[in-house]
Amino acid sequence: MPTTADFLQYSQWSGITTIALAALTILALLFKWGLRFRLVGATGFMLVLTAGLFSLSLVPLSRTVIPGAARYTLVYDNGSNQAVIATSPDITPTQLEATLRQAASNLYSYGRMGAGGNNSLTIRARTVLHPEPGISTPVYLGKVERTLVTREDPQMLVEVFLDKFPQLPPS
Repeated sequence: MPTTADFLQYSQWSGITTIALAALTILALLFKWGLRFRLVGATGFMLVLTAGLFSLSLVPLSRTVIPGAARYTLVYDNGSNQAVIATSPDITPTQLEATLRQAASNLYSYGRMGAGGNNSLTIRARTVLHPEPGISTPVYLGKVERTLVTREDPQMLVEVFLDKFPQLPPS
């Protein structure tokens, strides 16, 4: 995955290309070349591309990695205060707790707003069991609640539903 330093390098090369293309566009406008308006469009596109690459060099794109966390898939997110992740059926309670903490960190965003004045994000973890062919049963294994006010939440509430784990198939 590219880092912010990589995007800074890409934006520098894109900026140099934009300046060269702008100079060529000015020449095309002065000498009334037939492709002068296409060059205006290409220069505008390069300006937007350079600005985008530069903005990616300012914001870190890293995800939080918590030791012991298992892979998960985001299956529902209302963009506000609720999300659901799916995990493998062979997850352990300690892996689930680490996975919930990692999901809470990765899904935090300044753009989320609590619905109805609720300033907390609730993430539920589930897995899907297949007791018979053609039948699927979701089993909720745990949840985490964190504040939407600050990025670091020391009072994050992680709850693992230990009574649901006997339903999971043996690994």
